[in-house]
Amino acid sequence: MTDALDPAALDPADMREQYRTAELREADLAAEPMEQFARWFKEAAARPAIAEPNAMVLSTATPDGRPSSRTVLLKHVDERGFVFYTNHGSRKGVELDSNPYVALLFPWHPVARQVLVTGTAERVGRDETAAYFRTRPHGSRLGAWASEQSSVIASRTELLARYDELAARYPEGTQVPVPPHWGGFRVTPGTVEFWQGHENRLHDRLRYVREGAAWRVERLAP
Repeated sequence: MTDALDPAALDPADMREQYRTAELREADLAAEPMEQFARWFKEAAARPAIAEPNAMVLSTATPDGRPSSRTVLLKHVDERGFVFYTNHGSRKGVELDSNPYVALLFPWHPVARQVLVTGTAERVGRDETAAYFRTRPHGSRLGAWASEQSSVIASRTELLARYDELAARYPEGTQVPVPPHWGGFRVTPGTVEFWQGHENRLHDRLRYVREGAAWRVERLAP
């Protein structure tokens, strides 16, 4: 057995933190969950210890309920929901097209906070996708063409050769067209939970639940 798998070398059961934070009260919440998310997101973005506050774990599932998760980057947020971009032929893209139900998790561990979202995803319009695509660095635009995301490839050399081919075709300073297989998804939330860690695992969990056009807030046991 290697050291990495030796229970004597590393015992996860003995790893624990005591969170010492301020209480999260219902009276402190914004009326709408997206407004509350904006408050927490700004606070997370101001903390250097949180390297990528817009990183979120996206969980999808096949029509028969087989789940998968990965980290993606939030690229837009407003009162309608959370937007990210991907290759539509990727595993997540295929699963979202066949089963729109998703979960998002923003794990802001340095401040003992999490935001958990459940909802449905749908593709954003091509105009919105194109507008965002033009803001991406030149190399990232080439990468969207070079990678057939989630497909099996023979080697990294194959991937780099495809990228170099595209770089020759579209040198720096030229317009890279938007790939037809690439675009955005907007997650419209049905629930949004704000989790604040506390000592002795007595965490605050306040969840907004959509009821028609309105929202109600409920407190969950930790």
